[in-house]
Amino acid sequence: MAIALEEIKRRLRNFAEVEARGVSPLYDHLATHAAEDDDVAALLTDARDGEARGTLLFAAAHRLVQADPIHPLSRYYPSVGGFDGVDGETWPLFRSFLLERAGQAREIISTRYTQTNEVRRAALLYPAVAAAAKEAGGKIALLEVGCSAGLLLGLDRFGYRYQCDGGEQLTAGPAKAAVGLHCSIDVASDARLPKLPKKVAVAARAGLDRAPVDLSDEDELAWLEACVWADQVDRIRLLRTAAAEQRKHAPELIAGDAVDDLASAASRLPAELPLVVLTSHALAYVGDRRADFVAELARLSSTRPVWWVSQEFYRAGLETVLPGRDDLSSIGEPAMAVLGLTTWADGKPQARALARTAPHGQRMTWLS
Repeated sequence: MAIALEEIKRRLRNFAEVEARGVSPLYDHLATHAAEDDDVAALLTDARDGEARGTLLFAAAHRLVQADPIHPLSRYYPSVGGFDGVDGETWPLFRSFLLERAGQAREIISTRYTQTNEVRRAALLYPAVAAAAKEAGGKIALLEVGCSAGLLLGLDRFGYRYQCDGGEQLTAGPAKAAVGLHCSIDVASDARLPKLPKKVAVAARAGLDRAPVDLSDEDELAWLEACVWADQVDRIRLLRTAAAEQRKHAPELIAGDAVDDLASAASRLPAELPLVVLTSHALAYVGDRRADFVAELARLSSTRPVWWVSQEFYRAGLETVLPGRDDLSSIGEPAMAVLGLTTWADGKPQARALARTAPHGQRMTWLS
């Protein structure tokens, strides 16, 4: 059933106010106007079930700008060399550009998924993966659910520098890593900074996604870049660097459903290795099957040691295994996600909220 236009406009308004505000002036501006424009918002009525989101609309527009970089709209898109800030011409140009290409936009929207592969989130995930590996007592297998192109599966090969509020720096990862990530970290009043090992021993890795991205296909890579917000060129540069590095160590990427195919994907990794399952802003796309996903993890834990590292908004992720933490549900503007670590003992989850995290990996607050 096609999603109602008013619901699409509500989602666009929420995208502007919660996700883009304070992070992306361009997308905040465009989403705010799109939420009041029936013609532009209606383009999302062709999206597949659950995909009618601001991220998909602006990724489709970004892809069309990539294909026509001499259009006047491009001057507002730093990703293609633009350098103008938002002004009174931005929305009229965007609206006319997109509606003139409505057929192309609808084709992209109806056939594509949002395929964000935010490399900076590895800096958020690393402390939790390191904690899981320490508890596992040795080498681990990584399985990322909702992996897109699988770039986060290379997190053990990245270099990390965490800048603390007090001036202290934490470092981890190979000294000469091709991909270097920086993240600001502070601590809650009753917490201490985490202890980070220099390396994590990942012996096997695989990714599960409904539509894995093949980085050897230039069109697929271009779509991955289009899913990055256009006024955040550093994220695009980092994506390209990580993609080049990943081609040297390509993990196995498996096409399948996050719930129905989870056990099958896990079976592709050596059974003798403790399993660490990653999700990073993936469960919002699982919809009402989040509890089923967690139930599948519990079933897996009966066959091998399992840890779930989740970097999701609280309502989409950790609430299923750590209910009643309303203090984590909506924090700050834009809202903060939560880094969680869950394992199972006799089929029962043991869940911890480790940190509050900025959605795109730029900063985190460590909890007690």
